Amino acid sequence: MIEALLVLGAATLLGWPLGRYVAGVLRGGPSRADVLFLWAEKPLYRLLGTDPMRGMGWRAYVAAFVGSSVALLLCSWLVFMAQAWLPLNPDRVPNMRWDLALHTAISFLTNTNQQHYGGQAQLSYLSQMVAIVGLQVVTPMMGLALAAATLRGLFGGRQAIGAREGEAGNAAATLANADADAVDVGNYWADVIRATLRVMLPLCVAWSLLLTAQGVPSTLLAGPVATPLDAAAGMAGQKIPLGPVAPMVAAKQLGSNGGGWYGPNSTAALENPTPLANYLETLGILLIPMAVVFMIGPFTGRRRFGALVFGCMLAMSVLSTGAMLWAESGAGPASMEGKEVRLGVEASALWAAMTTQVNNGSVNMMLDSAAPLTGLGALANMLVNAIWGGIGCGLQQFLVYLLLGVFLAGLMTGRSPELFGRKIEAPEVRWLAVLVLIQPVVVLGLTAIALSTPALAGTSNPGFHGISQVFYEYVSAYANNGSGFEGLGDATYWWNLSASLALLLGRYPALVIPLAVAALLAAKRPAPETAGSLRIETPTFALTLLAIIVILVLLQFMPVLVLGPVADHLSLLPR
Repeated sequence: MIEALLVLGAATLLGWPLGRYVAGVLRGGPSRADVLFLWAEKPLYRLLGTDPMRGMGWRAYVAAFVGSSVALLLCSWLVFMAQAWLPLNPDRVPNMRWDLALHTAISFLTNTNQQHYGGQAQLSYLSQMVAIVGLQVVTPMMGLALAAATLRGLFGGRQAIGAREGEAGNAAATLANADADAVDVGNYWADVIRATLRVMLPLCVAWSLLLTAQGVPSTLLAGPVATPLDAAAGMAGQKIPLGPVAPMVAAKQLGSNGGGWYGPNSTAALENPTPLANYLETLGILLIPMAVVFMIGPFTGRRRFGALVFGCMLAMSVLSTGAMLWAESGAGPASMEGKEVRLGVEASALWAAMTTQVNNGSVNMMLDSAAPLTGLGALANMLVNAIWGGIGCGLQQFLVYLLLGVFLAGLMTGRSPELFGRKIEAPEVRWLAVLVLIQPVVVLGLTAIALSTPALAGTSNPGFHGISQVFYEYVSAYANNGSGFEGLGDATYWWNLSASLALLLGRYPALVIPLAVAALLAAKRPAPETAGSLRIETPTFALTLLAIIVILVLLQFMPVLVLGPVADHLSLLPR
């Protein structure tokens, strides 16, 4: 528990000033950092043919987001399928099969990093450095850009946000637009470029240097061949895989990515060599997602609203972390199965809690051999998908819960549902209903198909745990987490293609629909808040919101959770 307090405490202390800095970056005004970054930003704006001060409507913003995603997908897919003929391949790694290359490209494009390949054994240095790390740096900032655009929409557009910066309650903050498409939600290219150059890259450089100092490899040389102690018995030499590991590990942890250089991820000693490295990597999981929450107050001018979001997420995080630490530490002597002895149970369970709360997906233990109730906690974290969540994605999902909570609370109290003075009506609720229904349809539908055809499932366990393995794979893909129960034989056409579908449907509707709803709300003329308005920035509403989140998840997934991890746990109890 002490380790958990150290991680949460440090993330809070570092996340608060970082969040204020991120808010300044996304507001886009003049800053002292311009002298360091404008020289790199201006050529990129010219290359893209965009004016960073020119605003976009939500449709144009989404079009730029989707267009850049398609371009990144095609480039990375081609790199994976042609890596054998490209430079920086000293270990002569062959080309990837088309379906595996497609899944890998989609997985890293969606900030999921679900890996059906064997780490360094199936990717060249060029593929790892350019395609993988490139996506790990850029895609989190794409999610952050969408979240910032959604916040602008909820508060009336970029002009209203700007007015609110100068004076809370300024009349300019009540600007209304005749059409949702006319709402200025920002400039996509400016948001992504500024966030990448001013937030992600500096943090990655700093974390990479810290990890290199702890012994994580950072080299372009081919791996050396070591002579084992029992070479006299006829055992051949063993090649030690190296590479620029530290920069990738920094990006994977800080960017809510999770995909490791090595197949075993951070269970590998070269990727996570010391207790301090383990602490830094665990802290890196939380740092930017927590900073995004701290960004809300200074970015919107509604600090009480930012406190509401932080309080709800922190409460869910503490409850989830405590439950998973209890479940894993009480699992008996066999709980050391699948864990690094040098790290122990607490550090392993803490990482499992953080990596599923944040949509990171990296591991320092094998989740497949965790206690069933620990697996249940990991599944619950991903099904909620808003306990910190991925960078931008977690905030988007929380805003969906918030809008639903306001709608339901308004109906229960006899008030017209409204958020920040703007009424939530049928068009917005229809969008939200579609988003809420996509998750169970995709996850449960694909799980049912896989389990009904044993040849497709590829599970290593025919019992209750086998259900958990299949269900976890699709939940992880849809939640853009990327972790897995690795007893699953997932390097097949079925798993590569079906998981790719879940990856795409879990990423793009979850980012686009909240932005569309925010633009619809911004187009409405706000009414002044009165004594009869529903006040959301209160402990009562926070508890109501948490209850709605729990009820929604249980209503959708309770049966499969009982058939999987709950039944798995009960089957292990003495009779």
